[in-house]
Amino acid sequence: MNAADQYTVVRFSPASRIAALVAVVVLFGLALAPWWAGRADMRLLSELFLYMALASLWNLLAGYAGLVSVGQQAFVGFGGYCLFAFTMFLGLSPVAAIPVAGLAGALIAVPVAILIFRLRGAYFAIGTWVIAEVFRLGAAQVSALGGGSGTSLPVSIVRSIADSRAMREATTYWMALGMIVVVLALVCVLLRSRRGVALTAIRDNELASQSLGIDIWRAKFFVYVVTAALTASVGALIFLQKLRISPDAAFNVNDWTAFVIFIVVIGGIGTIEGPIIGTIIFFLLRETLADLGALYLMILGLVAIVIMLRAPKGIWGYVRERTGLDLFALSRRIVTRPGGGRRDSESKENAHEPQAT
Repeated sequence: MNAADQYTVVRFSPASRIAALVAVVVLFGLALAPWWAGRADMRLLSELFLYMALASLWNLLAGYAGLVSVGQQAFVGFGGYCLFAFTMFLGLSPVAAIPVAGLAGALIAVPVAILIFRLRGAYFAIGTWVIAEVFRLGAAQVSALGGGSGTSLPVSIVRSIADSRAMREATTYWMALGMIVVVLALVCVLLRSRRGVALTAIRDNELASQSLGIDIWRAKFFVYVVTAALTASVGALIFLQKLRISPDAAFNVNDWTAFVIFIVVIGGIGTIEGPIIGTIIFFLLRETLADLGALYLMILGLVAIVIMLRAPKGIWGYVRERTGLDLFALSRRIVTRPGGGRRDSESKENAHEPQAT
């Protein structure tokens, strides 16, 4: 028998199969939340899903493309204002306005990317924050949307979502749940593609990637525009749930960027599992310690410092280094066929550590 015939390449590991099964069960249970959870619980879960989506998108941008942005609130607020403008002035339904807001976010991200991609390192991070401030100041000048004080979504538009309040809350909850599913699915598909392997190579060694023929600018530009589009859609959904928007709330750096960075750092940057774990930990800390006032923020900072010192790759990075667990099927493994030996090794084409051939 040919030696090559003794082995086969598989995508899924036992851990990833179990994780997929658990995810389906959990997703089914969450989809039924309007029948078993209270209104406050549904609002909390919706907020958790949206923060998880924002964290996953920021992780894709910084953890894989190497674009450390501190101005993603620009697209959150832009998406929120697009929702209000499209529903109030163009007559779109709120549900239809969410993907349209994402498309608008992608369009506005093109000139923004062309501008700030001239910057590198810390200058890029500062540039993204400056762009977000420009967006905030620009929104404050739009008198039709309340100017600096903001505006509320008209009652007629709110009622167009559903007739009853319970059904409206269930609808927005399902939309938030669907948003995190779509974001995670798109991130997985992207990272499993050739473009995803290129992104990981750029993250690990940009100079070596360029020498292998990878178009670094195009890869980063693509990720930036896709991330902006999805972030704008998430922002539209956030302010659909809030029913009110103002420049300070829409472009708040603490709510939409600082907390998101905290989530990714403690969970594990450069992994899909990290933002999920980080979001759950963040909400547990927030719900437990929020009544402590300023001490709550100090504790968050202390937690981040301790994790960065003890586990520089985050909680999931620490776990993966010691257990080898990979809950998302991004790696390819070479295993023996039945009747062959018992060898099992990682292939060179790995979503976490790509090697060009």
